[in-house]
Amino acid sequence: MAAPLHSSSGHNAAAGGGAKTIEEMYQKKTQLEHILLRPDTYIGSVEKHTQALWIYEDGAMVNRSVTYVPGLYKIFDEILVNAADNKQRDPKMDALRVEIDVDSCCISVYNNGDGIPVEVHQEEGVYVPEMILGHLLTSSNYNDNEKKTTGGRNGYGAKLTNIFSTEFVIETADGRRQKKYKQVFYENMGKKSEPQITKCKQGENWTRVTFKPDLAKFNMTHLEDDVVALMRKRVVDMAGTLGKTVKVELDGQRVPIKSFCDYVDLYMKSANCDRPDNFKRIYEQVNDRWEVCVSQSEGQFQQVSFVNRIATIRGGSHVDYVTNQIANHVVAIVNKKNKNANMKLHNVKSHLWVFVNALIDNPAFDSQTKETLTTRQGSFGSKCELSSDFLKKVEKSGVIENVLSWADFKLSKELKKTDGSKKSRISGIPKLEDANEAGGKDSDKCTLILTEGDSAKALAMSGIAVVGRDYYGVFPLRGKLLNVREANHKQIMDNAEIQHIKQILGLQHGKQYESTKGLRYGHLMIMTDQDHDGSHIKGLLINFIHSFWPSLLKVPSFLVEFITPIIKATRGQTTKSFYTMPEYEEWRKNLGASASSWTIKYYKGLGTSTAKEGRKYFEDIIDHKKDFVWVDDQDGNHIELAFSKKRIADRKQWLTNFQPGTYIDQREKQVKYSDFINKELILFSMADLQRSIPSMVDGLKPGQRKILFCSFKRNFVKEAKVAQFSGYVSEHSAYHHGEQSLASTIIGMAQNFVGSNNINLMSPNGQFGTRAQGGKDAASPRYIFTKLSNITRSIFPKDDDILLNYLNEDGQSIEPTWYMPILPMVLVNGSEGIGTGWSTYIPNYNPRDIVANVRRLLNEESTVPMHPWYRGFKGSIEKTVNTKVAGSTYTVTGIIEVVDNTTLRITELPIRRWTQDYKDFLESLAPDPKNKDKVTFIEDVTSQGDNEDVYIQLKLSEANVNVAKEEGLVKKFKLTTTIGTTNMHLFDSDGKIRKYDTPEQILEEFFQLRLEFYCKRKEALLKNIKLDLKKLENKVRFIRCVVDNEIIVNNRKRADLFLELRHKNFDPFPKKKKKAEPTAVGAIEEEENEESPETAAGVDPSDYEYLLSMSIGTLTLEKIQELNAEKQKLVDDVVELMNTSPKSLWLKDLDAFEKELDVLDQMDLAEEVQREKRIKEGKKGGSKAAPKKQPKKAAPIKLESSTEDNAAEPVVAKRGAQQKKAPKKVRI
Repeated sequence: MAAPLHSSSGHNAAAGGGAKTIEEMYQKKTQLEHILLRPDTYIGSVEKHTQALWIYEDGAMVNRSVTYVPGLYKIFDEILVNAADNKQRDPKMDALRVEIDVDSCCISVYNNGDGIPVEVHQEEGVYVPEMILGHLLTSSNYNDNEKKTTGGRNGYGAKLTNIFSTEFVIETADGRRQKKYKQVFYENMGKKSEPQITKCKQGENWTRVTFKPDLAKFNMTHLEDDVVALMRKRVVDMAGTLGKTVKVELDGQRVPIKSFCDYVDLYMKSANCDRPDNFKRIYEQVNDRWEVCVSQSEGQFQQVSFVNRIATIRGGSHVDYVTNQIANHVVAIVNKKNKNANMKLHNVKSHLWVFVNALIDNPAFDSQTKETLTTRQGSFGSKCELSSDFLKKVEKSGVIENVLSWADFKLSKELKKTDGSKKSRISGIPKLEDANEAGGKDSDKCTLILTEGDSAKALAMSGIAVVGRDYYGVFPLRGKLLNVREANHKQIMDNAEIQHIKQILGLQHGKQYESTKGLRYGHLMIMTDQDHDGSHIKGLLINFIHSFWPSLLKVPSFLVEFITPIIKATRGQTTKSFYTMPEYEEWRKNLGASASSWTIKYYKGLGTSTAKEGRKYFEDIIDHKKDFVWVDDQDGNHIELAFSKKRIADRKQWLTNFQPGTYIDQREKQVKYSDFINKELILFSMADLQRSIPSMVDGLKPGQRKILFCSFKRNFVKEAKVAQFSGYVSEHSAYHHGEQSLASTIIGMAQNFVGSNNINLMSPNGQFGTRAQGGKDAASPRYIFTKLSNITRSIFPKDDDILLNYLNEDGQSIEPTWYMPILPMVLVNGSEGIGTGWSTYIPNYNPRDIVANVRRLLNEESTVPMHPWYRGFKGSIEKTVNTKVAGSTYTVTGIIEVVDNTTLRITELPIRRWTQDYKDFLESLAPDPKNKDKVTFIEDVTSQGDNEDVYIQLKLSEANVNVAKEEGLVKKFKLTTTIGTTNMHLFDSDGKIRKYDTPEQILEEFFQLRLEFYCKRKEALLKNIKLDLKKLENKVRFIRCVVDNEIIVNNRKRADLFLELRHKNFDPFPKKKKKAEPTAVGAIEEEENEESPETAAGVDPSDYEYLLSMSIGTLTLEKIQELNAEKQKLVDDVVELMNTSPKSLWLKDLDAFEKELDVLDQMDLAEEVQREKRIKEGKKGGSKAAPKKQPKKAAPIKLESSTEDNAAEPVVAKRGAQQKKAPKKVRI
């Protein structure tokens, strides 16, 4: 290696011939030299800074612009904090005195209490006061294993003050050693005097540090006013943080602060000086280490905090710890009060002013200047958990209102970004057909038509061809508008339709409108279908405007609706239009028999109208346009009632008071907003409720009832695809919703896995869903088949069909108001749903328990309490005591057992805890090959059985099995759920919503109605048998007349024959008086035929069809004998029926039902045997459950079947079915 180059002077030559030598470029400094050369590393900047800081002036804290040198401020603070730290070392310390002599530039800090030991340090060979105050990197705080709540840490502290002073005097009295110590340092700790040791009294303990800052080092010539003000403020800080046990003096005067509370009030005085509504402060001393105070701030987060008396002017982890507790509490309340607020912690913090005085173990800071605490919360050495009383006071302090007000302002500001404006042309809005004059000088004459979808837009465009495009614009809505009253801010901002309407109309958020002069359109016209959904769309639009621009609804003729007929009746050249069904029904009723001469056409949607009709509507636009009218504040109250979540209780009462037959008189040219809500929108709410809440009578919702109606109408005993049958139901029952929804309802009625139906009214053939996924794993409706279950007709007997009140819609006779089963099916299969104002949940009950209670009621005995029961469920359902709620609650528990020390077996899950979801839960406790670091409780999970059964084995360590046992196996593996009878809402027989407290209450109300219908059934059956008897008598008499030539039927006009039969007093039996065939009930009415000659002669041709339709071969004496035999049988039937009480009829139906139930139980039992056999053989269940099959050698069971298939399916009882029948002895 080449030797280094040397210059002739003995110094290393500079590289490249530069001016500096290597010795000049690379230098070594002592620690003291480094501090003086780079002071910003240790005490902060030595340059003047100007910033807004708090200072103490005239008895208050004042925030003003201050010019100071941070380094000078820091060396003063080090001495002050050292003095205050002595309070932690000696709790008897009770005095702290600070003197600032501006003229002599001399500062003195005194404290009593244990002083510095006046003793020579044996290792360092110097007195301890000199070592700790005059030697760098010396401290009493180096032992991190010792928990201290003092300010010092790194061994610099007061030495920095010494270094940056021209003179630094140490004085201390050690009362234990009776020695007093004094020493003087000069020239930035570069020189020192010898210590002066004198005697002091026993127990005399104090320390005083006096220093003269080296102002030249801070580019100053004297102690400036701002610097002195900051120093004096720090002395006041000490008074506030040390508390009443320490008397703090400044320049010979006691600082008038005795507590942290007093100290905070100094800030409040300043904040409230110009405020009529003073900021309130809430204080709490959480414990002996934490004092917290909070108030409001104005627009930004403020904090004043101390750690071990050090002023952490930038806060830190201690401030975050306290502030987050307050902010989290406020966030929860604000977001509850205003769901659109979406407040985050930082939003709330900007409204808080937090004061914290904390003692922290061995605190760590971001720098030697100690402005920010960095110690983690877990290392604080104590907790600061704010009390609920403190947080409640925060709620009442005005902070909540402040944040809510700010949130409203922020939301309003964002909404204003999407404001429209009055301009003549706008672009970028799809499907808008803008009026030519929109946004122009005549914009107040323009009308925007909002239509329900594109087909309605097409109709409106046809009409606009009549009135012109200058003053009419059209915009189609995509379905239903958002309920902005209950939507969050993001939903509103993201809703393109709402933003488009604002742009099209030129609406500006928050603006009060007294007229439409500032809008692009002067009128807003709603054009929807005349059905319930159309009314809901109108309501949502009214709600939208009322939520943001309520004043617009008060502007005359701003909001209008365009009504179209729901029915047109035509006869010849005359056409009558009807705008509501009640209006049409009243007209038809008044016409009586002559109504048949009119042709009726139903217009369920605007798309039904032709373009020609659309043009006609607009030609007579005055007849189709209705203005909405604001009368008073009650209008706004009713709008809120219909759409606000806060008005749920009022909405329930509103719906409870609904009277059937309510409707708006469309002949009126104006409609009050309150009338629209109470007479039109309420019909939608009721329809929505009826779709969601079943009837107490038959336990069905409208969609289910339509399916059952069409099944009976079709005599649905031969299988058909679900998709095909849903189309049939839609066609024959006036179903106006999607067929997919209908198919899902059919599938739900056919499901029979555990947790679904106790008795499935439809039969499943194919994959109708399993308990693996709660039925969501059903196959497509195109691939699965269904029909009526054999048991269904035993629950809904044919004989009751003629007693029901069948509805009429679209000219069709459709399903009845409700069916009349022999049992309250809402208890058998349960129900749940959520509708407008109400929800419902009704568990399943055992049909045999229900039958037994019906028999008790028939025997005039009290019912026995019933408890939830689910077919096939093997676990337990136990009633729990809950005095806080009405009704009962039950704990549903699955089955788990210990196989051995490391194996557990689960063979049942709680009701509606679906197998796949539960397996996913278990997998979360088991090892994951992709995550080797995952902490697991289970070692392995295996399952056997099929989708209809539960058989899961768990492998665990022996230790974990014991842990699970201690905690409780059921609890550890989440094998319990709860069900209740606290929310059983149903429509009663009068169509009123009612809450039922117990299943027995439902049964007893059902019992009275059902018994009444058995009386009606008996009367109807007797009437029909007597009619049949009379018909037979007429037939016998007619045959005799023909045989005896009293009536000649050959070669005669039918009209003459009809007149002769009437003249001979034969009883007429027109078709409409025939006993209704159940399969024909609800059939679509045939079109009216032209009037026949016989009708013109005054005789209905159908009156005597039963006689004249008899074939020639039956007009014999043998037929007379046959008819007489039939007649005698009917006479016997009449006698038997007259001697049979209504209760006996019910008992007979119950017997037939229980026979069918026995068949189901047998089938379930056979399936269970097969399943257990598969598990024992170790076969794993497939992912799909196979349909139940008939055992090959099952003995046929003879049943009375109401279907074409008289041979009963050898069907079954699942495990858990109750086989014991109730006693049948009943007093009649």
